[in-house]
Amino acid sequence: MKNLLHWIKTSSLGSVLLLAIVILVVLPLALDSFRLNLVGKYLTYGFVAIGLVMLWGWGGTLSLGQGVFFGLGGYCMAMFLKLEASDPISTKIQSTPGIPDFMDWNQITALPLLWKPFQSLTLTLILVIAVPTLLAFIVSYAMFKRRVGGVYFAIITQAVALIVTVLIIGQQGYTGGVNGMTDLKTMLGWDTRTDSAKLILYFVNGGLLIGCILLCRWVQTSKLGTLLLAMRDKEDRVRFSGYDVSMFKVFTFCLAAAMSAIGGAMFTLQVGFMSPSFVGIVPSIEMVIYAAVGGRMSLVGAVYGTLLVNAGKTYFSETAPDLWLFLMAALFIGVVMAFPNGLAGLYEEKLKPWWARRRAQRTRQDRRLAAAHAAFPNVIAPGAGDLPAGISKQQG
Repeated sequence: MKNLLHWIKTSSLGSVLLLAIVILVVLPLALDSFRLNLVGKYLTYGFVAIGLVMLWGWGGTLSLGQGVFFGLGGYCMAMFLKLEASDPISTKIQSTPGIPDFMDWNQITALPLLWKPFQSLTLTLILVIAVPTLLAFIVSYAMFKRRVGGVYFAIITQAVALIVTVLIIGQQGYTGGVNGMTDLKTMLGWDTRTDSAKLILYFVNGGLLIGCILLCRWVQTSKLGTLLLAMRDKEDRVRFSGYDVSMFKVFTFCLAAAMSAIGGAMFTLQVGFMSPSFVGIVPSIEMVIYAAVGGRMSLVGAVYGTLLVNAGKTYFSETAPDLWLFLMAALFIGVVMAFPNGLAGLYEEKLKPWWARRRAQRTRQDRRLAAAHAAFPNVIAPGAGDLPAGISKQQG
């Protein structure tokens, strides 16, 4: 047990273990099924936040279009679920049974070739990661190979988010348009709307999130993580050392996109729909806020930031429907102004030094008591809280 505790402490996995206990033990025991399902939805955004930690905090590249990859992952999963919900028996009243309802409304008479791979769950799970990662590779390779970065890259990712949103809304017959894909009830005959199903999906979601954090932590502690930090601080020096900086940036962007896509797929499973409102510029900027509030250098902090911001949004919208946007803005501005490095910075800069000073003070006091006991064994009991009268604290 001591070896295990020592390994956790030296490997900096204590915070990850604590987060796992909070997500997988404390919250399921403390919350009812409705609130727990809300937390499960919040955790799907956590995948985007930890991806931004790798991309922005460690790689030094800010993306304002991560909602694109979140949405694409969600749409890939939604396409499989929608096809299952559109079996010929359920859609017998349509003019063309066996296809999604929005296709029938738009006078499409056969399932498009684009939808064929999503009839298989295995292919769907592959495409959930492959499609967003491929788009991320194309965009990042084209930009980083031309040394486009900084604010220019952030603006380009915003443009990509806008383009994808317009494309999804415009192709209503293939994507469901502005309404998105709804009425997603089952997966391989398993009803995902029941409380037991939502609980299982919550634990799957939490387990995948912890797994992604461990993966990112492994990258951070490897040589690649060191190079990412070096690129962020002195990009030219890394380039002059013979490394292809652009491909490291491409890798980080694709990694963040893949994790965002996993979050989007889990969101679709837990909530039961997907729409273009999760793809555009506004949700993408909100996802950056999650990482900023939690701390853009901390994987665990980003998850806590995601939970805090979304819990605040839910609480303020329920208690002050007319003012909740202003209250959320005040929360974000206040946290950023008071703690520029987020919640993780608050812990590292304030709480951790305070706790270290307190432990050091307690250790010094214990040593003084031990020395006084050695000098006066018949006067001072071991572990006594105070020194006897007439003995100075400087003695020993």
